[in-house]
Amino acid sequence: MLASQNLLSGKGKYLFGLLLLLFTAVVCVAYSMGDNDDFAIARREVLLRRIGHEVLLQSGDSTSRVLPVKKIAKNEYQISFEKNLTFQPDSLVNTTTRLLAGDPLGSDYVVNVLMNGNAGVTYGYAISKNKKDDIVSCRGRKQPIGPYLINIKFKPKGINVAKNGLLLGGLPFLAFVGFIFFRSVKPRKALTDDGRDTGMISLGSVLFDAKNRKLIINGNTIELTGTETRLLRIFAVTPNQVIARSRLQKEIWEDEGVIVGRSLDMFISKLRKKLEVDPNIKLVVIRSKGYKLEISC
Repeated sequence: MLASQNLLSGKGKYLFGLLLLLFTAVVCVAYSMGDNDDFAIARREVLLRRIGHEVLLQSGDSTSRVLPVKKIAKNEYQISFEKNLTFQPDSLVNTTTRLLAGDPLGSDYVVNVLMNGNAGVTYGYAISKNKKDDIVSCRGRKQPIGPYLINIKFKPKGINVAKNGLLLGGLPFLAFVGFIFFRSVKPRKALTDDGRDTGMISLGSVLFDAKNRKLIINGNTIELTGTETRLLRIFAVTPNQVIARSRLQKEIWEDEGVIVGRSLDMFISKLRKKLEVDPNIKLVVIRSKGYKLEISC
């Protein structure tokens, strides 16, 4: 039974580590994919300059410059001009719709036209991938000449949404996996920490009932004292391994405030006699090291 508990615990650790590694790999791949969008973002800025160029031509200006496109916020850009101009809302809507149709990251966006030096919006509209959600009004009114700025804000999507989804969705996933993992190792921890075993431990042909302080073999019961039970529990958790004498003294007697060397020898001798009912179980002395509970199959 103890071997099966150890096996389950080992499998739980392996599964937890594997799932954690898999989740980390997926997140890393998602973030690395962001680098592949650099080209698309650079292409977007070229399209924005093209929009500014066509707005100037529609205004009758073929000589002045479109100033460098500014990124004023995440996913938001500003087109500005060297000289004052006028614009026709219908033409601006058609131009942005036509040119930004070639932007793989720009199917949803909002356009606001502002007068330089004035925070108010002179004209604005929203374009959506789902055309029924477009918001466009006042298309037939030509605007007076002025120092206009065109702000275009794109809806976050693609890899950014994937990153947020992975991070936000991954936290509950890791919490769930962690809960399953710690729940699976809890019975063994309880056995070593507080001494309350909820079942039997197989030691060869002997069943060790730590909760009720007894050994059971072939239907016969051998009673154990409290100290014998605590002592055997330490050996049962790590069979066929040497347990240092100092560890046994510390864990069994230190809480009582007194450590007596001969007491350990006495209880080891008593426990050895009670385990003699199964010749495959031996509590042996390892000279200068400690003791070992040997269990042969």
